[in-house]
Amino acid sequence: MEFKIDRDVFLKALAHVQGVVEKKNTLPILGNVMLEATNSFLKITATDLDIIITENISCNTIAEGSTTTTAQVIYDIVRKLKTGSSLHLSLKDNNRLKLISGRSDFNLTCIPPDEFPVLEDNMDEQYLEVPSYEFLKIINKTKFSISNDETRHYLNGIYLDRQEGKDELVAVATDGHRLSKSAIAIKGNKYFQPIILPKKTVYELLTIIDEDSINLKILSTKSKIKFLYKEIVLISKVIDGKFPDYEKVIPKDERVSAKSNIEEFISALDRLKSLSSDRKGVIKISLNNGIMKFLINDSIAGDGIEEVQTQYKGEAMEIGFNSNYLIDVANVLESKDITLMLKDATSPTCIKDESDPLSTYIIMPMRVI
Repeated sequence: MEFKIDRDVFLKALAHVQGVVEKKNTLPILGNVMLEATNSFLKITATDLDIIITENISCNTIAEGSTTTTAQVIYDIVRKLKTGSSLHLSLKDNNRLKLISGRSDFNLTCIPPDEFPVLEDNMDEQYLEVPSYEFLKIINKTKFSISNDETRHYLNGIYLDRQEGKDELVAVATDGHRLSKSAIAIKGNKYFQPIILPKKTVYELLTIIDEDSINLKILSTKSKIKFLYKEIVLISKVIDGKFPDYEKVIPKDERVSAKSNIEEFISALDRLKSLSSDRKGVIKISLNNGIMKFLINDSIAGDGIEEVQTQYKGEAMEIGFNSNYLIDVANVLESKDITLMLKDATSPTCIKDESDPLSTYIIMPMRVI
């Protein structure tokens, strides 16, 4: 195997696969990336046995062939080489991959490609197609609600669903204390199997997908999901489990709204968080006469009050929240205002985005003395 390739093109592809490569593995081959030079393309593959990612990039192939080498090592070397430079790679008889660029000359340890795990790709049915920037939007608007509780593994990802009778692809995440739901309109009647997308896959998709209008192709089955984007193919196992009925969590009863400027809202909460010694950022919100007060009383750091103007016509109310949850939601809203839909101090609060009617956020209140 021997080929020449542009450093910047090679680096971008290596960066795409870094998130999949298993850092702590019992099988050394899983720490490697497979390089296959054929015709005028280089195929790069990485896997952790749950996710497999491949990308084809242009290169000048001198001799066809394949090998595997340590992903982190080759990525670090290429990253530190001069921008715009040309790389010359060749596989030597002693199973070393020689990399030459300018005055730099490296010989990288390889493992034969026949030891690299092969995952079958027998998924080739009708794909659901959505603009990549729209898919990124619903992922970014829900990812912060993914649970880290391993005892409820079915919450450790984003639920992707296509509701019957609605031409929408819905993304939902919850950790039991909050829920984020966002959706995008889709065209056509192509079938989509609802699945739970693992957290690692979610963040890998955020690495490889750009905010452009190029269509992202998606195909799901009960056990796997496949994404096609440009020259990248990503196949991932999905989480085995039943996701909660998210529609039952979203309040349908009458609510009173409290509407405030989103920048003032975030700034006030962020300042008060400085007084939270346990980093939970538990605050009390007091609503009365068009004023929203944020209060915190920490036994170690002290206490503080912030006020923001609000449009509120309900009865006086006090309700406790994890301020981090409120800030997470506020940071993804498209509107210039944040609207809290409230009932009482013990009922879940609903947050709507006036600029995005397909997104809804639910936050459970906290008891604050």
